[in-house]
Amino acid sequence: MKIGILGTGDVGKALAKGFAGIGYEVMVGSRDANSEKAQAIVKEVGGNISAGSFADAAKFGDMAVVCTLWAGTENALKLAGHENLAGKVIIDTTNPLDFSQGMPPRLGVGHTDSAGEQIQRQLVDAKVVKAFNIVGNPDMVNPDFPGGPPDMFICGNDADAKKKVTEILNAFGWNSVVDIGNIEGARLLEPLCILWVQYGVSTGGWRHAFKMLRK
Repeated sequence: MKIGILGTGDVGKALAKGFAGIGYEVMVGSRDANSEKAQAIVKEVGGNISAGSFADAAKFGDMAVVCTLWAGTENALKLAGHENLAGKVIIDTTNPLDFSQGMPPRLGVGHTDSAGEQIQRQLVDAKVVKAFNIVGNPDMVNPDFPGGPPDMFICGNDADAKKKVTEILNAFGWNSVVDIGNIEGARLLEPLCILWVQYGVSTGGWRHAFKMLRK
């Protein structure tokens, strides 16, 4: 499978490594096809990975992953070309964080809308699945915690798309994936990121994740 990564930050790099590590072809996309950050990821990850523009990565991927900062997401998707993402599974990792008043951030969107829903409305012909937004990038692939593997919560409107994303999560070491329903569930998952951040701010540690206990 070919994966287009939209974004060259820490999340994009972590997931590019993850996909390359399970044998997928990866293209990292940014505004500039010759971006230094994109080229650095290619050099660090090695293997079957390349760099290009947002549009290049969107065309390349059988699936795309949105890893942009929220402020630049709408424009990044325009540059990627909605037509290049139509019909594809889109993994949305974003959180609409507002840092205008410092740390901890606030939600810039919510609670009657969400980043996930806005991306789905923008990419009306794509199949958006919210995932990865409730954990830090060092633990997005092969999450290893003393208390056992954490849970990943996902949501989206298309059952088959969520099945494909679940298979990827399983390959990344997420043995428990909890589907909370349609893309409106992002209204719950994005505030969960704020809880994750708040705990990090209060403790000074950033290696934590969530687990649902069942009985």
